[in-house]
Amino acid sequence: MMTDAADLTARLIRCPSVTPEEGGALALLEGVLADAGFEVHRVDRNGTPNLFARWGAKGARTFGFNGHTDVVPAGDPAAWTHPPFSGLVEEGVIWGRGATDMKSGVAAFAAAAVDFVTATPPDGAIILAITGDEEGPAQDGTRALLDWMAEHDERMDVCIVGEPSNPDFMGEMMKIGRRGSVTFRIKATGLQGHAAYPHRARNPLHALTRFLDDLIASPLDEGTEHFDPSGLQITSIDCGNPASNVIPATATAVVNIRFNDLHSGASLTADLEKRAAAIEAETGVSLSISANISGESFLTKPGAFVDLVRDVVTQETGHQPELSTSGGTSDARFVKDHCPVVEFGLVGHFMHQVDERVPVAQVQQLQSIYRRILERFFA
Repeated sequence: MMTDAADLTARLIRCPSVTPEEGGALALLEGVLADAGFEVHRVDRNGTPNLFARWGAKGARTFGFNGHTDVVPAGDPAAWTHPPFSGLVEEGVIWGRGATDMKSGVAAFAAAAVDFVTATPPDGAIILAITGDEEGPAQDGTRALLDWMAEHDERMDVCIVGEPSNPDFMGEMMKIGRRGSVTFRIKATGLQGHAAYPHRARNPLHALTRFLDDLIASPLDEGTEHFDPSGLQITSIDCGNPASNVIPATATAVVNIRFNDLHSGASLTADLEKRAAAIEAETGVSLSISANISGESFLTKPGAFVDLVRDVVTQETGHQPELSTSGGTSDARFVKDHCPVVEFGLVGHFMHQVDERVPVAQVQQLQSIYRRILERFFA
């Protein structure tokens, strides 16, 4: 009897696992996987819930799946057609927070793995690394799982992250990399004074806006073979000054850069610091910069693993997926330091929205795709 990934999705949705709460989701999966013969371990760290599960011998040829059961807050429950944690299945649709992002993906790869090892035990191993901290700080989720795996000599040869990867239809896109992301906070410190006597002050806003204008004056690059051009966005400028006749003492700005494989977080930081030093020398206004690098760019180069996944998706959906590096960040940015990783999952139409939902047929199709990938990998 096959495991019903759609039913498992609905059951997971009924677990209110809003980051950082476990909500019963990992406990549910732990039971399902243990019953199928998986060795399971809770790998909680600093209050963050995580689950590791392996079927087969440690050290054998190993296929891995990664995903998360935590979800973003539901907002006002009254705005939902059905209660956000109802897991209601109605007219072929599963409703609830996490239906798309990404309890369905976790259910699909868990169900596929259970059915595969039950029906055709492979000569190898399957690892499921599931976190409860992808939508939050992401410091003690997949990172903690990978740290624990290193400490216990657990290793995946390849891994699929089951995040929603298709913009509009199944088989449209798979992710073979991601852009990096770095957020810069710039503080300009000048000398406060009267707006009518600017020679007695040093206006931090003038220096800061010159710096920002320099940043946006020309593109960072023109893109690479697998990446679009890097993008820079100013997301905040503030000086907290309610008076129109006062030159403020300080001003701040926030800049976010999504960068391709021509750059690193460190190289971009060095570039901004060099530009800031030039402005400071000209104006006498101090520009200090702090950087938060949430992920570096990475690419899983097309080859045997990428081809395997792409071929199966094409066979199962009738569409050859685009090999993409678009979008934001995911936990693949951590997995890529462990093994080759790609992302393939559902259509992401309703991620984080009120009335998040997913068609039952789509979840079942994803389960079939994952099952076929396992069959091909271990053939």
